[in-house]
Amino acid sequence: MSNCLLKLTTVLLSHRLRALFILTVSFLFFASVMFYWRTGEDADSQLYSLPTQSRCELVLPSLPHPTASGPPPSPGNVFFVETSEQTDPSYLFMCSVESAARTHPGTRVVVLMKGLVNRNASLPKHWGFSLLSCFPNVEIQPLDLPELFSGTPLAKWYLQAQQRWEPYFLPVLSDACRIAIMWKFGGIYLDTDFIVLKNLKNFTNALGIQSQDVLNGAFLSFKPKHEYMELCMQDFVDNYNGWIWAHQGPDLLTRVFKKWCSISNIQSTMSCKGVSALPPEAFYPIPWQDWKKLFEATSPLVLHKLLENTYAVHVWNKLSHGSRFEITSQAFLAQLYSQFCPATYAKMKKDS
Repeated sequence: MSNCLLKLTTVLLSHRLRALFILTVSFLFFASVMFYWRTGEDADSQLYSLPTQSRCELVLPSLPHPTASGPPPSPGNVFFVETSEQTDPSYLFMCSVESAARTHPGTRVVVLMKGLVNRNASLPKHWGFSLLSCFPNVEIQPLDLPELFSGTPLAKWYLQAQQRWEPYFLPVLSDACRIAIMWKFGGIYLDTDFIVLKNLKNFTNALGIQSQDVLNGAFLSFKPKHEYMELCMQDFVDNYNGWIWAHQGPDLLTRVFKKWCSISNIQSTMSCKGVSALPPEAFYPIPWQDWKKLFEATSPLVLHKLLENTYAVHVWNKLSHGSRFEITSQAFLAQLYSQFCPATYAKMKKDS
């Protein structure tokens, strides 16, 4: 009898130990799966929670630095503006700012965002802001529109514009911001769908020709309080029509330039009374009608030749924003991202 009890006890104990072993193994397996799943899910947050110096060394192994050689850069900041409430910058937005920061290491690159106005001092948790914090010359600030427009003809317009609906209000608001910034502060203004290839500080009182007889304000470079910008602000108010696309933007800059120069047609390259209209290849090497070429495979040799006289490439985001490209391909844009905004490019590769 005692032998039977002993055997039964041994069997039960063996089963319990086996069950405990299985439960332990199962728990460890489950825990390891959860750990690696969380690691993959939170990779970005873990990276960007590192101390700034360590994080920046991982993300940007070589930061640009101002060089002592050559003439000192002209004064003035590089400005980007986000007039919507969005605070989650896209890859293209990030590439625009990164490429500008890299090509202007000795210049403040100021990103003004309307969505930051009602927030506290801290920026939203987004990989883009963490990445940009690695650039010592990049500053991200709220876009205070009443303050920006104060003391200009645009102040009254903005007060009235908020009380009515218009189909193109955000682009029109962006048009107003850029000419106000140029008049008040001077410097360089760039749209957030530019990829900057070269330093732009040699340009003063200049804008680019988009196509035949049409100027574009996606790039502007002016001294503060310049009369041409003052005339643009006055025309913005006097001839306002927010229901016609481009009327307050390219069309405005074009008609004011023609009056400024007393001409009826704009030549491919021209300058008058101290204001220069730069040729299309300088900032708009791909015409808006050919925007799909940005997503087509291009040989490095052809790309180099095409961009030989180009300072920045406008990507025409209004037309191209829904299109995608393989980040590791030879697509025109993929090559630009790789060369001119490598940190953003690395993030895109990781996310693809």
